[in-house]
Amino acid sequence: MKNETFTVADAAQLADAIAAGAQNIVIEGTIAGSPSITLPEGATLSGGELKFTGKGVRLTKDNTLRDITISTVDYEVAVYNSSEVADAGTLRLENVTTDGQVYIAAEGATKKIRLETDGVFVRTADVRSRIDQPHGYGVDVLQGAFTAWNRQADSDSEFTATLKGISAGTKDAPVRGSGVFVAGYADREGKLTGGAFRADLLETGDVYSDGGIAPGTPDKITGGVFVVSGAIVDRVENNGAVTTYGQNDMVLDLWGDTPEWIANAPITSYGASGIGFVNFGNMGHLEVNAPIVTNGGGARGFNVYDGTMESAVFDSITTTGDGAIGIQVSKPMGTITVKGDVATTGGEGTSLVKGVQMTLKAIGVSIKPGADVAGIDIAGTVRTKGANLNSFEILEGAKVGTLKVGAVEADGEGSKRVEITGEVAEGGIE
Repeated sequence: MKNETFTVADAAQLADAIAAGAQNIVIEGTIAGSPSITLPEGATLSGGELKFTGKGVRLTKDNTLRDITISTVDYEVAVYNSSEVADAGTLRLENVTTDGQVYIAAEGATKKIRLETDGVFVRTADVRSRIDQPHGYGVDVLQGAFTAWNRQADSDSEFTATLKGISAGTKDAPVRGSGVFVAGYADREGKLTGGAFRADLLETGDVYSDGGIAPGTPDKITGGVFVVSGAIVDRVENNGAVTTYGQNDMVLDLWGDTPEWIANAPITSYGASGIGFVNFGNMGHLEVNAPIVTNGGGARGFNVYDGTMESAVFDSITTTGDGAIGIQVSKPMGTITVKGDVATTGGEGTSLVKGVQMTLKAIGVSIKPGADVAGIDIAGTVRTKGANLNSFEILEGAKVGTLKVGAVEADGEGSKRVEITGEVAEGGIE
């Protein structure tokens, strides 16, 4: 009986199938009015649509969701997992659409999870009220519409994943909070101190998010795609546009570790202090094969404020807003290559830096004291449009190995094309 296919068309039939321990449940049409359901171990749920008004589908062990839509109110969880089983086995989500958060976590009694996805679309979700938010670098991070999190303090805990085809929100209705969020167990300084989250791949489609953070907030951020502390991802690949709309909404953010991050579609922000790519973790090679465009006060293009980075390649970077720097580096890193232009429009303004609202100028490229950059190669033009700016600067206490820039322009009263008081080993700017 358990191995038969149970086709169910209403809430009562669904409850009976679960009570019987059915291993293959197929939804026919749309079922509404059911309370939250818990799948038996090993069970597959597929087809049709389930509509809830509270929590949705609770996974236990070795469960699969396939070709299904699961809807609830946007502030609830549509898909989540039991915290009462020590080993959750392999949880698979294939062609799953939700209204409501997808939240998979190693917590409570659960110390081992394997998570595999192949097509997950979190259509709507609002996770702003979640109390649990990791902390680091002076800020808390809001959870994501899609969240995978190892919350075990035990370093022997195992959460591994292959995540393909994850999308969140739409242009007209971005998810509220972060978009895609993966994390391990870390201390308040953002350092891994317990169970890690490990994935060989995190691949995303279109992601649209708006954290809804109040203007001027210094200690809370979100990310469109956020690899948080304690997450180790072999390859991150953004094959859809990633767009954020709110205050302190980073577009791509790394606190964890990844050898390779490739973005093949536009990276765009529309809110104050919304940074295109910001690094605090351990980054190998970053490659952005589409424009980074930020719009808003203090909304910078690319930052290295902490951690390490071996190399970064960009198509182009454009920022608009007071305090919106194009490229800013204050730590040692490898090479920076820009195939096109780095262009900023704006003057002096405030921007969020490590949990503090600071005054910055919309400089094109700023290499700050403490930075030691192996090489900078910008094929296009570094261009600023604002008063009292340096378009390109290497400040005292900063080092650059090789330097090559196509052209530098400064359009604004009191602005300078180039200010180099730091060290350049080879090359320069005319």
